[in-house]
Amino acid sequence: MNEDDTRSIRSTAGDDAPPTSPVRGFLAELTFCLPDLPDVRDFAAVHALRGGMAQERLADFLVAVNEVATNAVTHGHATAKALLRMWTTSDSLVVEVRDEGRWALPAAPGQTPPAAYATSGMGLWVARMVSSAIDFKTGLDGTVVTMSFAV
Repeated sequence: MNEDDTRSIRSTAGDDAPPTSPVRGFLAELTFCLPDLPDVRDFAAVHALRGGMAQERLADFLVAVNEVATNAVTHGHATAKALLRMWTTSDSLVVEVRDEGRWALPAAPGQTPPAAYATSGMGLWVARMVSSAIDFKTGLDGTVVTMSFAV
């Protein structure tokens, strides 16, 4: 749970849907803050499997989601919550993470691997490596990172 002991979850995929049966066209949302990161990973795992993610690809998927979600609540606006949205297209699982922080985007975030002994700065690079596509947008309303994963 987050700091006010509430969390917002919205899902149009039925909770009784078998996790190994792909559900096309669902939308799932979760509002979260830093203490909720374990819940974010659990939520993403359940909906990824419902959306057709293969079990053997789930670990890499969760690393990418965790890295982007962690960035949202550690580098985003200090008092705001972040939003995770997931949906399916005909051949992809799409994950969007939105926060209220703003930053000057480098030409291609996550394009350059971190230095050999780096202790930070790996998240976006890892997310780029394991996703099919990744997009970054930042502006007055905050930052949005959208990742796609082939299913």
